[in-house]
Amino acid sequence: MRKLREELPRRFPGMSFSFLPADIVSQILNLGAPAPINLQVRGADLNADFAYAGKLLAQIRAVPGVADARIQQSQSNPVFNVDVDRSRAQYAGVTERDVTNSLVVSLAGSSQVAPTYWLNPQNGVSYPIVMQTPQYKLDTLASLRNLPIIAPGATGTQVLDGIADINRATSNAVVSQYDIQSMVQIYAATHGHDLGAVASDIQKIIDANAATKPRGSQVVLLGQVRTMNSAFAGLLFGLLGAIVLIYFLIVVNFQSWSAPFVIITALPAALAGIVWMLFATHTTLSVPALTGAIMCMGVATANSVLVISFAREKLEELGDATAAALEAGYVRFRPVLMTALAMVIGMAPMALGLGEGGEQNASLGRTVVGGLIFATIAILIFVPVVFSIVHRNHGRKPASSASVQPSPSASG
Repeated sequence: MRKLREELPRRFPGMSFSFLPADIVSQILNLGAPAPINLQVRGADLNADFAYAGKLLAQIRAVPGVADARIQQSQSNPVFNVDVDRSRAQYAGVTERDVTNSLVVSLAGSSQVAPTYWLNPQNGVSYPIVMQTPQYKLDTLASLRNLPIIAPGATGTQVLDGIADINRATSNAVVSQYDIQSMVQIYAATHGHDLGAVASDIQKIIDANAATKPRGSQVVLLGQVRTMNSAFAGLLFGLLGAIVLIYFLIVVNFQSWSAPFVIITALPAALAGIVWMLFATHTTLSVPALTGAIMCMGVATANSVLVISFAREKLEELGDATAAALEAGYVRFRPVLMTALAMVIGMAPMALGLGEGGEQNASLGRTVVGGLIFATIAILIFVPVVFSIVHRNHGRKPASSASVQPSPSASG
C-alpha cells in the first residue's frame, strides 16, 4: 500500500489519489467522512477560503505521516453555461421554464420533470417510464446547440442555439455548507505515524496561519481527531479521579492522612512503567492503553495496601518504623509478587499481540505489564522506605522539662 501511494502520483502527475476506508468501523469513527482527518474552512467568501485552504494543504502535505491529503471540492468541474436571450425567447413564444424542461428531459430524463408510470395489468406492478435523448446523439456541442425546445406557446419548432448562447465554463464539483456558510474541506489520512502526532503538527500549522485566514472564516479540525481528544480527555479525567477517589477511600478506612499518602507513592512508579513500556515497544497512546493504565492503578494500589496494612500492625507491636517496614517487605513479598505475576503472565499473550487482530488490544496488555513491573518493585522497596521515613517519630515521647526534685528537709 505504501509503495502504491508513492508510485501513483509519479506515474500520473497532476492527479490526486485517495484510499477510502474499507471497513465499517473506520467509516463510523470518521463520522461519515472519507478520511480520519477532516479540516474545514468555513466562511462567506468561498474563493478566499479556497485560496487559504490551498495554502494550508501545501504545508499539511509536508507533515511526516500524512497521506492522501487533498481538497475534496474541485473548482475545475467543466460545465456549459446556457444564457437564454429573453428577447429572442419572447418573440419565439418560449419561456425559461420551457428551456429548462427541454434540457432536463433530453439530458437527465423525463422522470425529473413529469414522472410517468405504466401499470402492468397482468401482475399489478407499476413500472416507471423515462424518456431521454440517447447520449450518442448529444456527444458534441453542435448537437447540443441543435437541441429542439418544446413549448406550448412556441410559434414554431425552435432550437436551443436560436434563443440562447452556450459557453464553456468551470464550477465547483461539490458544494458543501455548514450553517448556510460555504465550506472547503481538506481530507487527510495517516501512514506510518500515529493520529495524535499528526494532528498536533496540523494544529501547529493552523495556529501559525491564523493571522492570514480570511475575515470572518473559521478553521475547525474534525474527524477522528475530535473523537480521540474527547476520549482521551474522558479517560485521563477518569484516571485522575480514580487516584483521588482511592486516596480518600483509604483515608476513611485507615482513619489517617499519612497512610494513604504512603500507599499511593507506588502509583508514580506505575505511570513510569507504563510510559517506558509504550516507548520501548513503539506503541502509541490509545484508548485501550489508558484503560490498561486504570486497571494497573487498581492492582498496584491493592498490593500497596497489603504491605502498608501489615507494616502498621508491626509498628504498633514493635514501636520501630524501620523494623516494621523491613518485616512488612519480607513477609508480604510472596503475596505481592504472586498477585503481580499472575496479572503479568495473564496479560502476556495480549501484550505480544498474537493471533489475528491481536495488535488491536496489545497496547492494553503492554500497559498493564509495564506498569505492574515498576509498581511491584516500588511496592517492595520504595514504599517501605517511605513508610519508615513518615513514621520515624512513632513511639518517641517528647523530652519533658527537667522536674525539680524537692530537697529533703534538714533534720534538726
